Amino acid sequence: MYWIDRIVIATIAFAVLVYVLWATPRYLDPTGSDPVKQERDRRWVNTSPYFVDRQACRWLTLCGLHHLRADPANREYRNRKHGQHARPPPTPDVGRGDGGKPAGSPHRRDIPDYVFKHAPLVHLYSGEQFWPSDMRDHITHMDIQLNSSLLDDAAPWDLGNMSRLNSLDGSVFLHSKNDVESRPPWLHSRYNVPSASFPAHATHTASDEPAALDETLYSTTTTPHHPHTKPSNYGQSRAVHAPPLPQKVLAGAEHKQQQMQAAAAAAQGYKPDAQGYSGAPAVLVLVDKEDGVLDAFWFFFYSYNLGQTVLTMRFGNHIADWEHCMVRFKDGVPQGMYLSEHEGGQAYAWEAMEKRNVTWNSAVAERPVIYSATGSHAMYATPGDHAYILPFKMLKDVTDKGPLWDPSLNHYAYFYDYESDDDFYPDNAAAHTGAGAAPGSSEGSSLTPAASNPDAPTSWFHFRGRWGDGVYPLADVRQWRLFGQYHYVSGPQGPKFKNLGRKKMCLAKKCRIRHERDGSGTWY
Repeated sequence: MYWIDRIVIATIAFAVLVYVLWATPRYLDPTGSDPVKQERDRRWVNTSPYFVDRQACRWLTLCGLHHLRADPANREYRNRKHGQHARPPPTPDVGRGDGGKPAGSPHRRDIPDYVFKHAPLVHLYSGEQFWPSDMRDHITHMDIQLNSSLLDDAAPWDLGNMSRLNSLDGSVFLHSKNDVESRPPWLHSRYNVPSASFPAHATHTASDEPAALDETLYSTTTTPHHPHTKPSNYGQSRAVHAPPLPQKVLAGAEHKQQQMQAAAAAAQGYKPDAQGYSGAPAVLVLVDKEDGVLDAFWFFFYSYNLGQTVLTMRFGNHIADWEHCMVRFKDGVPQGMYLSEHEGGQAYAWEAMEKRNVTWNSAVAERPVIYSATGSHAMYATPGDHAYILPFKMLKDVTDKGPLWDPSLNHYAYFYDYESDDDFYPDNAAAHTGAGAAPGSSEGSSLTPAASNPDAPTSWFHFRGRWGDGVYPLADVRQWRLFGQYHYVSGPQGPKFKNLGRKKMCLAKKCRIRHERDGSGTWY
């Protein structure tokens, strides 16, 4: 019968489609699977109270279909009762505990001049909804979750004593006090939008045919290199904490800034100037390697990662987001750059990067320009669409020349000795969860604040837990999973667990240095 044939063909086609969508992300997933992961997944599926939902999840990889709904980036933002434009109160670094302020080491190293002369400039997306965040503000909106249960612990904690949480026995997560789908203002961090775009005439484009590089410069041995750099004249003018201003001046400036930000948001544009300052401090971590190699890691923190959509369905949301880039120097000369693109990131030869010539300390500084993707904040070398995992640009990051952020204007700066840190695993990109372990004895010496901010807190760096909520259970109305991809995933670990001591520029084991910028955004 003809109608039977059509039903059979349709059923087979549907089964093939389900299998392809289920198998593709698993085939491309570099982490693979293991019995522990499978058991964790089984328990997650069993959180659903509905039999049909559990079976559809197990056999068709369709989990939480009854939870599906639109997930716009900007939700109820016009509701002013939460005070969206209000700047968060300053959070003092009080109660420094273990690792909060290294004791017995008054000497602080200066940051070499060349680090700032070649510091990145970051184009945020013009239509971004979740802007750079101050981690001090972020943690004030978070509770502590231990093994899926909230802790009844009223003890004060902050950036200066977060590593004490490592002594808890189990998996530790920072857990949002608010329902993130209500889009509380601290999630958007609109008050941290950089105020600048650099003039177009400052642009310097790299040559289309970069000079040949010695590939050995992109790899080092794991033996730490003893510092031999000259002191920097960078000074206190660029430290994180600015001198206090009179309260009346602060109030007037804040009111003026709110008016400017409101007008800019309404116009979907930003008045260019020559600053690029954001109230959200970046984090600079300098790591000495062998043979005169210095890696300058720039970390950027956001309170929320908005996942991308596939066929109008959104996947990959998570609370807290750490992105980074790294500039590798050899005897003070930049050699290449790593960007935390999706699917393991990408390394580029220095000559391949777009650059801008700007004045720094009365001299011309050549600074690389990178682009932050909307929502996910992944870092790319070019504006435009960047497909990954799925073909036909079904899943993609998007970048453009939105507000330009200069992280050198506001940052925490540190030197990190990875070999003296108990948590470091050479050439292993898998993060160490460290649940149930006490804070390592190496904390006081492995991370040292730079001379520009000698009192910068360090304990937060050694926190082994996650900076955002864990994977929501299937029973949670905010959660679904289709073809192996979750609507909400776990928040990330911090900068310490990005394999800062790696020999190669890349975070992944396979590292290919690109000598051109264009064409990097391929789904495979």
